[in-house]
Amino acid sequence: MDTLHSEPGTIYDILGIGFGPSNLALAIAVEEHNRAAPASERLNAAFLEKQPDFGWHRGMLIDDATMQVSFLKDLVTMRNPASDFSFLCYLQERGRLVDFLNQKTLFPLRVEFHDYFEWAASRVRHLVGYSAEVVAVEPVVAEGGEVRWFDVTSRDPGAPGGGGTVVRRARNICVAAGMEPHLPPGTVLSDRVWHNSELVLRVAELAEAGTPVRRALVLGAGQSAAEAVDYLHRTFTGAEVCAVFAKYGYTPADDSPFANRIFDPEAVDIYFNAPPGVKQSLFDYHRSTNYSVVDMDLIQALYATTYREKVNGQERLRFLNVSRIRDVEAHDDRLEVTVEYLPTGERQVITADLLVHATGYRPQDLATLLGETAKLCLRDEEDAVRVGRDHRVEVGPNVTAGIYLQGGTEHTHGLTSTLLSTTAVRAGEIRDSLLTHHTPSLTPHPA
Repeated sequence: MDTLHSEPGTIYDILGIGFGPSNLALAIAVEEHNRAAPASERLNAAFLEKQPDFGWHRGMLIDDATMQVSFLKDLVTMRNPASDFSFLCYLQERGRLVDFLNQKTLFPLRVEFHDYFEWAASRVRHLVGYSAEVVAVEPVVAEGGEVRWFDVTSRDPGAPGGGGTVVRRARNICVAAGMEPHLPPGTVLSDRVWHNSELVLRVAELAEAGTPVRRALVLGAGQSAAEAVDYLHRTFTGAEVCAVFAKYGYTPADDSPFANRIFDPEAVDIYFNAPPGVKQSLFDYHRSTNYSVVDMDLIQALYATTYREKVNGQERLRFLNVSRIRDVEAHDDRLEVTVEYLPTGERQVITADLLVHATGYRPQDLATLLGETAKLCLRDEEDAVRVGRDHRVEVGPNVTAGIYLQGGTEHTHGLTSTLLSTTAVRAGEIRDSLLTHHTPSLTPHPA
């Protein structure tokens, strides 16, 4: 656990809320700027993260799962190919550069990319306070009604007494709190009912406890759902695993070269400047690059498995397609899950030991995160937050403090708002915007 020590009277130029890949990339962009800039032009930055250390989708770090984006779309390369924070520099330091190149792949293991993130995070740990959960963001009103700063309150292990709250003041905040699991209405989580974000951790707990698993159900039709089905089938070798989804079958992800141009940095400009109708069309046309789709290799592997089991007369992998879950009854030793076959309305009750909801994620509510500060954000006719091209929220003329968003901006910046594809470029754009609005600090910057 690292504690971020703030000197009395410190006013940060940028205070990040959340420290996943997006704000990690911003921390690196700021760090690289400060290395080369004179003292008066440096940015005094800090980041707060509620987890005890860096972690990115730890529950889905399946041992053989690979990334779905190229390693060149790391934290820095698309912004600064010469950066020493690149994935290639990480490989060189780990002594695996040649070995990785010999694989002839653009897509590292997910566990390896997570290790890369941890490696990068460790190099900027002096900027981060871990185990620091932000509980309030309050606007600070100066003379004349100008909102010049924000006071950010966090529960902090570094607080006096070892666990109270700390208030830090900042000219700008950057919200990158990540996505939260989306669950069907009425879902009750338990030891037997999880979201797939906990998959690997929960399976490890079951294995350690020796809990028998005879049947598991997975709800969902996207990449995470298919990965969960495959992982449970391989892990619980005596169990039946049932995939439940409303589609007829898994939809292949469109990762063809022309479709992938939707993830180019230039595509953000096109999307941002397009009329609302065109924005919606682009989003609908290219959903198949990311939403509720599965890599073709995994689809083929799952199909081959189920066919092989049919040939051998031992079917453990089942696909309940064109179906949905209507009810879940929890008992001490089992679940009774009612599954409806949509074309006929026929229902069957399936006894299971586990139900995994691979039902995606949704952005966290800005009002919940920012409280009173959220009321400063201007909104459009659809009640969505208005955001500039530089990822800075539009506010009233009396507000000179800045609010930047990393995530939750699909309506303005397109599909890549929550994805890794433009993380490095976005971090550079936010850093440059901060410098445009920067005035020399009255408090000393860290060396």
